[in-house]
Amino acid sequence: MRAFTLSRRDILQATATGAALVGLRGREAFAQGAVPFSAGTEPSKTAVPLNACDSHIHIFSTRFPASPHWKGQPVADSDVAAYRLFQTRIGTSRTVVVTPSTYGIDNRATLDGVAQLGAAARAVVVVDLDVTEAELKDMAARGAVGIRVNFVTPQSWGVTTAERLETMARKVQPLGWHVQVYMTGDQIADHAEVLARLPTPLVIDHLARLLPGQGLDHRAVPVVRRLLDNGRTWMKLSGAYLNTTSGPPAYADATPIAKLFAKAAPERMVWGSDWPHRGEKHMPDDAGLFDLLAEWAPSEAARQRILVDNPATLYDFGRS
Repeated sequence: MRAFTLSRRDILQATATGAALVGLRGREAFAQGAVPFSAGTEPSKTAVPLNACDSHIHIFSTRFPASPHWKGQPVADSDVAAYRLFQTRIGTSRTVVVTPSTYGIDNRATLDGVAQLGAAARAVVVVDLDVTEAELKDMAARGAVGIRVNFVTPQSWGVTTAERLETMARKVQPLGWHVQVYMTGDQIADHAEVLARLPTPLVIDHLARLLPGQGLDHRAVPVVRRLLDNGRTWMKLSGAYLNTTSGPPAYADATPIAKLFAKAAPERMVWGSDWPHRGEKHMPDDAGLFDLLAEWAPSEAARQRILVDNPATLYDFGRS
């Protein structure tokens, strides 16, 4: 993969942004432990290793309007200033910003967020079939390391097809990027052959979005296991609150699935918060979500891999 570079000016600007947050907007929230779009105020109970990565967040800013195709929630500021409060509460320091469906193929909020977060951030962008090589290289220079192809929520191009997925994978493969897919468990099962033959590394979102109630009996489980066995597939241990009927704080029905995947390919698991939890009526407690990882991967060595070593490899952070 190709690392991006930051100028001294970029780094100073990012540092200044953090300092301004502490001095102004962040002072009261830091004191209370509160984070916008997140329940609770307590820090995580689990030890957080140096350079721990939150591998899935979204940045929204009212400076960037929603895509015309988007009919869901309007854009509300869940920006870098708010996310720095999250980092302070939870203890993570590296970040992967993923372009949400709200913005269609407009990656400005994502790339602006990465620029503010600095060298400890990467981007996963959304692009259409007509994206040029020059545009991809420009985004790579600004921190993009992969694309997301979404089969679940409305996209600016309409219905997402297997053909589109394969075409986009071939388009970004020369850059060394990965393809991240957001699919339900049924969609994963239906597209098993396509997913297995993609020319890029594959990243599966949110515990494969298996239907609550089916869990390990879902027909997608053996498909995901085979994909994980191919050595090129990664899983995001994220979105427990999306895959549950038992609910918080334990999300007990998501735990057997997460444990299975974490044991199957511990060297290709990453963790993500999915902050700011768009569309949720009751915001999850992000410290609680983070602490679930201690149940899913009980050993400290396993969590070191999931939070630090694996993201360093997948997102090209380099090793510390």
